[in-house]
Amino acid sequence: MFRVRDEGPVRWLTIENPAHRNAVPFDQWERLALLIGEFGSSDARVLVIEGAGEDFCSGADVGGSFAPGSVTTAYEFMDHVGQAAAALHALDKPSIAAVDGVAVGAGMNLALGCDIVIATVRARFAEIFVKRGLTLDFGGTWLLPRRVGLARAKELALTGRVFGAEEAERIGIVGRIVAVDRLRDEVAALAAELAAGAPLAQRFIKTGLDQSFEMSFAEALAYERRAQALLLASEDVVEGVTAFVQKRDPEFRGR
Repeated sequence: MFRVRDEGPVRWLTIENPAHRNAVPFDQWERLALLIGEFGSSDARVLVIEGAGEDFCSGADVGGSFAPGSVTTAYEFMDHVGQAAAALHALDKPSIAAVDGVAVGAGMNLALGCDIVIATVRARFAEIFVKRGLTLDFGGTWLLPRRVGLARAKELALTGRVFGAEEAERIGIVGRIVAVDRLRDEVAALAAELAAGAPLAQRFIKTGLDQSFEMSFAEALAYERRAQALLLASEDVVEGVTAFVQKRDPEFRGR
């Protein structure tokens, strides 16, 4: 279902269910949470999530065998979905979604949960839940309005309509659109750039931005003061300044 491989400091996590547009079976969400958590505690510096074949992820794999269960059973299933979303959100290292084809339902929110989304020209997105009689999950309730604003989030979620890569880029979901045959190379180049960055600085940047909607301006300044003071006392800052003076690329160690 999932294939994990490391290419230098970059970990690639591939969802492998192409016959079902890389939908995730009910019993695999817990595994996804575990794999994301393992990346978080590993020495790998950047996580790339992609789909096998021509699609990213079409959400949960309900298929033809789906049948309503008890509320208790559904609650337990949703707990595993939430654990995977929480594991992705908790990462203090950069993550990239490499989106080709469909990214719908929980698959769209899996992409939104990553720090950066790179999509091909044929990528298609949808918060498809309402068309199945469902509400948003995998953190979409929190993620979507922060990406696109509340009014547009309501329109996308209440209609469940499908939209393409150009609109996704225009409204702030996608950071870059690339040709289909360039997706892997473009994502690999971006991942390498992030992997060469300063890990401590990236951690504080992610945390600050993720919390920014809940902070007042004064609280943001206080956060910046604490974070920057710690960074100014780090070895990475010494290396960054030294590399700048010596006109070379820095070699950050996360210390």
